[in-house]
Amino acid sequence: MTSASDIIPAPRAVDGPPRRGAVIDESTTLWAGPGTDTAERWLRATLGAALGLPLRPGPEDAPGGVRLCLDDRLEPEAYRLGVTASRGVEIRGGGAAGVFWGAQTLRQLLGPDAFRRASVRPGTGYGIPHRTVEDAPRFRWRGLLLDVARHFMPKEGVLRYLDLMAAHKLNVLHFHLTDDQGWRLEIRRYPRLTETGSWRSRTKFGHRASPLWEEKPHGGFYTQDDIREIVAYAAERHITVVPEIDVPGHSQAAIAAYPELGNTDVIDTTALSVWDTWGINPNVLAPTDTTLRFYEGVFEEVLELFPGEFIHVGGDECPKEQWRRSPTAQARIEELGLADEDALQAWFVAHFDTWLSARGRRLIGWDEILEGGLAAGAAVSSWRGYAGGIAAARAGHDVVMCPEQQVYLDHRQDAGPDEPVPIGYVRTLEDVYRFEPVPPELTPGEAGRVLGTQANLWTEVMEDSARVDYQAFPRLAAFAEVAWSALPAPAERDFADFERRMAVHYARLDALGVAYRPPTGPRPWQKRPGVPGRPIDGAPPRR
Repeated sequence: MTSASDIIPAPRAVDGPPRRGAVIDESTTLWAGPGTDTAERWLRATLGAALGLPLRPGPEDAPGGVRLCLDDRLEPEAYRLGVTASRGVEIRGGGAAGVFWGAQTLRQLLGPDAFRRASVRPGTGYGIPHRTVEDAPRFRWRGLLLDVARHFMPKEGVLRYLDLMAAHKLNVLHFHLTDDQGWRLEIRRYPRLTETGSWRSRTKFGHRASPLWEEKPHGGFYTQDDIREIVAYAAERHITVVPEIDVPGHSQAAIAAYPELGNTDVIDTTALSVWDTWGINPNVLAPTDTTLRFYEGVFEEVLELFPGEFIHVGGDECPKEQWRRSPTAQARIEELGLADEDALQAWFVAHFDTWLSARGRRLIGWDEILEGGLAAGAAVSSWRGYAGGIAAARAGHDVVMCPEQQVYLDHRQDAGPDEPVPIGYVRTLEDVYRFEPVPPELTPGEAGRVLGTQANLWTEVMEDSARVDYQAFPRLAAFAEVAWSALPAPAERDFADFERRMAVHYARLDALGVAYRPPTGPRPWQKRPGVPGRPIDGAPPRR
């Protein structure tokens, strides 16, 4: 049994004296009202399996039972969880999502056993103290970017991360599917994207300046049915999957598969292979009609697979040198009456903004897409700091705040010498807990443009799921509280209380099999001695 004061992310309010409440055991029944079926299925399949309890259907008024119902007085993702000795457990949600998030809180109240896949204490009853928990999220976009292009994560790993997200009430998976180092999505009309583009012959081990190589092929991709399964699995957990197809930079894997997509009048694109190292790649898409029609074909299949509102098109880190040297690119600049190569990129992105809008979707891209202007419905992922998000909000665009200096979880967690492949600034658990997504420079109206926030897991130096776990946790738990809870200003946040709750939460992560970084530092097998990173000293700039 866990106290309601140990919940992560912290709820809005917890009321009631700590006295005897309900017991969940083999006799406990589950009644689910209309519109609560996702929580009902999850409780039986996940919580029931973990505790070895059938949670049989029962009447609404069953003594000591679990009841799920909708309450239109609550916001869609809000919930109210009540526990009493006589009536058992009742979860009321403003919508199906609210009931589901209430079920996640119930799981935490039941203790670490509720986070296993099978019962380790058959026949046990699990007590929950008398409590009322009232809760609702601060932001509608509570995201995690998972980069499966640099290092491929098999489908089972993605499904596992969706479960971890749900356990922390995160609701947007930004799925980074394409980059220079790999194309991970089956596109049926362009089979070479995965036949050629989904694997590389070797991989840089460590930062791009490292002399080390892993001299074996690396690759993998998701079939369209894999994607349908991932999207459906996410939807059952009230998580939206936002795919990212990166254009016009970060595209060497696509050019290696279809050389006509590159700047063929500048380099021999037939000589390119899928990139095996890291950094910003000069080989970018050609601004031709051939490229536009090709990617329209790609996006047509993407729209069939991902039903959500947003499609991410990247738009970041696109070097312009090849366009400066390309007669074809220069002719297009002249034809369109553009000022320069930056304006050419803006035209390229605007084409797909218009194309997606015509099909009822919204474009979102990294903050570079602000350069040269942006259509009214487009949204911005502010990654280079706060400045892009501030500019976007002031221009009337929706924003997701994910500044590199604050919430890039590939950045190191400690300044000590044992941190594996140390990248970037030190971002401790406390640093992430004190991250504030809404810049104080924004007026209340402008702040309303901040859809939410997102933590990003870029996987250049995360070669397997254990490395991803290490970089993500425990910091993702702190980030989840920032995204969900109504916290005070950063300096006023009670980090000592969060650490106290994390001491309880580590047992949940242990039960889930998460290879997190311990508070005392990496375990021996989590270290990567001799593998160079790129640490940056000092405090990160706030810009």
